[in-house]
Amino acid sequence: MQFLKLVGDFTRDLYENRYTIYQLTKRDYKNRYIGSFLGFVWTIIQPIVMIFVLWIVFVKGFKSGPVHGNIPYIAYLSIGMIVWHFFSEALMACTNVFQEYSYLVKKINFKIAILPTIKLSSGLITHAIFILIGMVILLFSGIQPSWYWLQFPYYLMGLIILLLGISWITSSLQVFIRDISQIVGITLQFGFWYTPVVWDMSLIPKAYQIYFKINPLYYIIEGYQKSFIYHEPFWGDTKSALLFWLTTLTISLIGAALFKKLRPHFADVL
Repeated sequence: MQFLKLVGDFTRDLYENRYTIYQLTKRDYKNRYIGSFLGFVWTIIQPIVMIFVLWIVFVKGFKSGPVHGNIPYIAYLSIGMIVWHFFSEALMACTNVFQEYSYLVKKINFKIAILPTIKLSSGLITHAIFILIGMVILLFSGIQPSWYWLQFPYYLMGLIILLLGISWITSSLQVFIRDISQIVGITLQFGFWYTPVVWDMSLIPKAYQIYFKINPLYYIIEGYQKSFIYHEPFWGDTKSALLFWLTTLTISLIGAALFKKLRPHFADVL
């Protein structure tokens, strides 16, 4: 019941402050490229270079061939990187959001719970561009478009809720413990290899796969792959879906409770 109240309050805050969120998101995205000669073009260059480097390392260096289902490695890698890039960039940005917007945190009437959504919204712009690039790579890899491509918003919604829950935890703690952002950065480095972004789950013995599937990001990446590559319905694996949503909602509840407890002390520290 308490969780439903938190969801209701947060949803209302989002609606009432929608124009403020829009303006701050637009400013946040522009500020990324202030003083940059290429500006917006970096949004396209960075993910392409990242995919190209990993492709060179694993295909040319380690001689990685097609993955499960005879899928070209570049297609598999691109879809995994689409998810990971958004997750890692958004989480790092959200972790520092209360410090960055400390002038808003100190305003008594401002609903600061919505601040992580500014970073998420800004990251969604890049994510959308990344998806378009991924679609082009899929087409050149011989993977045909499908109606299943239209189901990826379901997984995107799950990813956003997961990010929001984690960011409430990390951003709240970051106000008091400035080392949290460094810990998050190190955790993301480990998480990149713990999550099947550059490797296929079939490489892991079945007895040990459960230790990787409990990672909620596994469900999202697999979901993007099902949508864009394998053309499978999102309702096909109810057990994985149930595990993901239980984990994600638990994280969100913990994050909301922690934020609510620490929120009154933010202004004193910042």
